[in-house]
Amino acid sequence: MAPSLLGGFTKSLAMTVLSEIGDKTFFAAAILAMRHPRKLVLSGCLSALIVMTALSACLGWAAPNLISRKWTHHVTTLLFFGFGIWSLWEGFKEDGDSEELAEVEAELDAAFKSNKGESKTKSKANEDMKKQQRPFLMQFFSPIFIKAFSITFFGEWGDKSQIATIGLAADENPFGVVLGGIIAQALCTTAAVLGGKSLASQISEKMVELSSGVLFLLFGIMSLLSGPEGEL
Repeated sequence: MAPSLLGGFTKSLAMTVLSEIGDKTFFAAAILAMRHPRKLVLSGCLSALIVMTALSACLGWAAPNLISRKWTHHVTTLLFFGFGIWSLWEGFKEDGDSEELAEVEAELDAAFKSNKGESKTKSKANEDMKKQQRPFLMQFFSPIFIKAFSITFFGEWGDKSQIATIGLAADENPFGVVLGGIIAQALCTTAAVLGGKSLASQISEKMVELSSGVLFLLFGIMSLLSGPEGEL
């Protein structure tokens, strides 16, 4: 029996929401939205997350075509249990302070001050020359859009949520995984951009890690009880 669209959708939606809330890219979107136009930040961050979700789902979809579904199912089950234990461990280690938010804010502050210092030393002639020699992408997209896109894309690359999405798409309906992931990303990113730092500072990283750990373990148990074909 083929994996259901609804199953992939609900698992992806729940997993992505808990993985992204309190994540480094969530905090980055909130801080960037305080310094730049929200529409550009939202479009850049969300575009990166959609591309990353689609790429991860494609990798997961291709896995059963390269190796047997039985083995991809077992690997996915191990991933869920592994991420569950990892998340619980991270949650129990958290002391309740928003260390991730402070770390992201410090990194963005350093980059912002560096760019600001460079801009003050540039003459008008250099500015005109820069405009003529702008990179190819910046001729079509705003620098703020590209900044938000690149920070989010490379921040998500190799992240726990990306690897989990690959495993989920290998074991569930990939279209459902993509749809659930995109909706969850849109909800989380919009909340980060609109809420800003005030919302981000209210999030308990400890509770997010513990909740995601429980969810990953639940997915692992469900995957263990079901067969490679998705039947309980």
